[in-house]
Amino acid sequence: MDRDTRSLFEVVTREDFSDVTFLLEVHHPRLASAALPGQFVIVMLREKGERIPLTLADFDRVRGTVTLVIQAVGKTTREMQQQCQVGTRLHAVVGPMGIPTKLGNAKTVACVGGGLGVAPVYPQARAHKQRGARVIGIVGFRSRDLVFWEDKFRAVCDDLIICTNDGSAGIRGLVTEGLKRAIEKYPDIDEVVAIGPPIMMKACSEATRPHNIHTLVSVNPIMVDGTGMCGGCRVKVGSKVRFACVDGPDFDGHQVDFDDLMSRLRRFTTEEHEAIERWSESCRMTLAPEEQPLEMPDPFEEVAGGE
Repeated sequence: MDRDTRSLFEVVTREDFSDVTFLLEVHHPRLASAALPGQFVIVMLREKGERIPLTLADFDRVRGTVTLVIQAVGKTTREMQQQCQVGTRLHAVVGPMGIPTKLGNAKTVACVGGGLGVAPVYPQARAHKQRGARVIGIVGFRSRDLVFWEDKFRAVCDDLIICTNDGSAGIRGLVTEGLKRAIEKYPDIDEVVAIGPPIMMKACSEATRPHNIHTLVSVNPIMVDGTGMCGGCRVKVGSKVRFACVDGPDFDGHQVDFDDLMSRLRRFTTEEHEAIERWSESCRMTLAPEEQPLEMPDPFEEVAGGE
């Protein structure tokens, strides 16, 4: 067995941004060589575990790695937070999946990321910068201590607007406030890319609608197989039903039915809570008191990192 096979899906870097948000850099040379901005992967922690879709936050063709930024809000992501350390391996990482972002010819692009959406909007900002566009980065967090990747964004953005809910860094307010200021300062913005919670992407789309600015959003609905067969990732876009896994994940934000999307995301709330309770009880039975798992936010509340 060669080295690449032995180390496939191995976690080579881990970084914790907060109590619930963490980064995993995973060794997967073939995936890294094929990945493009906007694509995602389906990850399995163990053989009989859940299949979860995660948008690529970065990829390094030289190192042969892909980067995932994860928030521990559901059962599987909480398991990953506890178990995935440097040297451990994921059971499977399938991808790249989805249609890559179409970069187009926009001369000035605003890339907006809220909370966990900050990570996957980074490859978009970098790609637009590499093709010669002027890039305005707008990233939102709840407070200064949750800010991450500021240096990475400044390296690829001509201007970076940081928004915090409490005003402890950058401007006070949600990313929509940053977007409004950017539109005022740069009236020639001809494309916006927005990634984050559905309610944040909806707000960004409404902010750009009066200005007729083309707005792309990346949706992450309930997904099972990732091939368009199960139909679980249905998204209403205009008058048509699309499948995020094969038709997306990028869609025109002015056409997405966000209310329907948010309703579908809440469909299995009860089952998810029950799964978390069973898993938490199992953890409490096997861990010493000082090793008890942290109380995590409700998986269906807005992300703890921003919007």
